[in-house]
Amino acid sequence: VIGRYNDLPEEFPEIAHFHTLRVNMPSGWFYTSDALKTLCDIWDRHGSGLTNMHGSTGDIILLGTTTDELEPTFRELTDAGFDLGGSGSAVRTPSCCVGPARCEWACYDTLHLTNDLTQT
Repeated sequence: VIGRYNDLPEEFPEIAHFHTLRVNMPSGWFYTSDALKTLCDIWDRHGSGLTNMHGSTGDIILLGTTTDELEPTFRELTDAGFDLGGSGSAVRTPSCCVGPARCEWACYDTLHLTNDLTQT
């Protein structure tokens, strides 16, 4: 979660809070239209509905929610099987090629390694 606050909340109350969340795409997982619909439905309930795709990692950035909506959003995303990415000095959203998921000549299971690094 990236916290953002407006310095003039009285003048711009609609954006007094405009927090951003990063949804991590687990390794070896591909976005389906059902998964994207679930994600967007959750975001429509708890946030602005604005999204951004992070090209190099496959993360989906959810732009604009209030402080009060952070915990319910996190809970619903987690219950739906999504993983929120990290920030700060922690390991951030490692990414890899699709390896054995799409390449019949893969020499190494990149998906397993990335999943192992992400989950441990």
